[in-house]
Amino acid sequence: MWEDFIRKNNLNDVKYEAWAFGGAPDRLADLVLCNKKTATSSAYDLYTIANEPLPQAGGYSVILDSKGQAKCIIKTKSVVVLPFNKATETFAFKEGEGGRSLSYWQTVHKDFFSHCLKEAGLAFEEEIKVVCEEFEVRYK
Repeated sequence: MWEDFIRKNNLNDVKYEAWAFGGAPDRLADLVLCNKKTATSSAYDLYTIANEPLPQAGGYSVILDSKGQAKCIIKTKSVVVLPFNKATETFAFKEGEGGRSLSYWQTVHKDFFSHCLKEAGLAFEEEIKVVCEEFEVRYK
């Protein structure tokens, strides 16, 4: 998929990441494919622990399903780090899950972040830093 994308878009020396959404990769990838999901979030501390760079505006990602198959290519539009309890209704809507409400986003992400942080030896708190990434699909 990546080779087709760079050839059709006449891109050279462009790097990308390949990853699947946590929790429910197939369902979330499907939401991206139907343009319902245009944002994602992750726990900032997990980047720090893994010594990984944060996503950057302009970066490309190949979205994978649960079997590691490429589903689409996205381009990051913006990245903002903010406390969990400062996420907005607008951002929750862009995440595209459930009823697209902030309360749904908070419930689902509190559970998900709690699990991920616990595996890393950390505890969830309402003020944890969250990496909020907005993106657009560039290739299906």
